[in-house]
Amino acid sequence: MFRRELLNAGLKRALWTRFLAKAIDFAIVGTGVVFYYPMGLILGVIYLSISDSLYEGQSIGKRLMGFMVVSLVDGGPCTTRQSFIRNLPLAVPITFLIYPGWGWLIAAFLSLPFTIVEIYLLFKEKTPHRLGDVLADTTVIANDGNRLDLRKRPKGWFEDRQVTCNRNIL
Repeated sequence: MFRRELLNAGLKRALWTRFLAKAIDFAIVGTGVVFYYPMGLILGVIYLSISDSLYEGQSIGKRLMGFMVVSLVDGGPCTTRQSFIRNLPLAVPITFLIYPGWGWLIAAFLSLPFTIVEIYLLFKEKTPHRLGDVLADTTVIANDGNRLDLRKRPKGWFEDRQVTCNRNIL
């Protein structure tokens, strides 16, 4: 029981650190919006859309916090296409902020359900995947040396084991 609580505490800490990494990315976008509206907003939406494919699967926030986004399809770093799909729930509502008045209302109306679903999936489900991860078939991992070595294996996980098992049978 103590072991499960210890593991859950580590997972919660990682989720909050991941949340902080996204907050750093939003702070970068917010700074551009405050000083260079509306062009800063346009550039901010572009940055949010492709941010997870920069620096081999790391946005600036994830790079500072020690995370990276990898594809569940091939185990490689997040591609630009996957980053775009992954960040759609965040970028679409922000895009409406370009239009003052009604655009701001639409952005608030759209961002509320997306934010609720994102936070629910991230903190309440058994797997720490947010809506964007599910849509783009990606996941976030800690960027440590051991994990990177596992991710860059040239062969599949079970290819070596099948050969070993077949030799044991013969």
